[in-house]
Amino acid sequence: MAVASGSDNESFARFLEECAREYEQTQRELKEIDLFIQQTTAEVERLAQRNTQATNRLRQIEAALDTVPRQDIKEAYTTVLNTQQRLFTMRGQLEKLQSNQQNISRYLELLHKILELGAQTVRGTQEEGKAEAETAQTFVIRVIEAQERERQRLSRQIHDGPAQSLTNLILQAEICERFFESDPERARAELANLRAAVAATFQKVRGFILSLRPMMLDDLGVVPTLRRYVETFSENKGVSARLIVTGKERRFASHKEVTVFRLIQELMDNAVEYGHATNIQISLDLTDELARASVEDNGSGFDLSDTLTSPDADRLGLRTMRERVEMLGGRIHFDSALGRGTKVGFELPVG
Repeated sequence: MAVASGSDNESFARFLEECAREYEQTQRELKEIDLFIQQTTAEVERLAQRNTQATNRLRQIEAALDTVPRQDIKEAYTTVLNTQQRLFTMRGQLEKLQSNQQNISRYLELLHKILELGAQTVRGTQEEGKAEAETAQTFVIRVIEAQERERQRLSRQIHDGPAQSLTNLILQAEICERFFESDPERARAELANLRAAVAATFQKVRGFILSLRPMMLDDLGVVPTLRRYVETFSENKGVSARLIVTGKERRFASHKEVTVFRLIQELMDNAVEYGHATNIQISLDLTDELARASVEDNGSGFDLSDTLTSPDADRLGLRTMRERVEMLGGRIHFDSALGRGTKVGFELPVG
């Protein structure tokens, strides 16, 4: 067996020292984000109360629209619009902070595992330590690549969805303002259109937030969250998606609930985006010891042997899925062929 040189040992020791410093720095960053989340949550609650008050005031004005001065009408609509825009922005910021908090927590956990692995490597043989370090490095690279792909996808969704809708709302508000004095009837019609557009935008933002990080996942668990997500996914994507839950509905470890939800979410996205599926069947069976799930679609499918060993495996996230499941002591199985759809089943120990 080959023996590592003194230079290699020194390089590995420096690497572990850098990991230790990074671990301490990441812990400080996580504490700062926790504080920002507390502050942002308080601001969201304050804006939500203000939005409720502004909406109630607007309803009162609409009930007596013919008797209320135009300036009051204009101020009421402007207040509602500004409050809702601010609320949408702060909720988006809160979701981003929570997402960052999760990513940093995972990164912190990964650093902790690397430090543990380093300690084991120092106690073991140098050759075994080198093999384990390469495995850890490969996993870190894949995690970073998966995070970047997810950020790119979210960036496109924000640009094509909420950002574009908010731009349109501003333009509609300017149109209303121009017609207030010259054509009150036209202004009233434009205000009605604006109100409908605000409602539609609000629904889009809620859908985006649900996709990004459903708050009900922490509050109610994976089963109610999946039911809501599948229903929203079916409406937004125009596909037939059905969820079947068997066994006893219950809560289990938070990180495993997140894993089950994210795997099903990613498999559904793949079915529509890459497989062009029109029908998706999701099943979840909960026992005292295991959570078993499967996602089956009628999409175009793929050649299993080629895809799992090609760059498409990274594009579809298949390798990362397998690693995530196996790290938690579970198993995952892919079944697909060109022209006959895809079925992916996995199970996680949750006892």
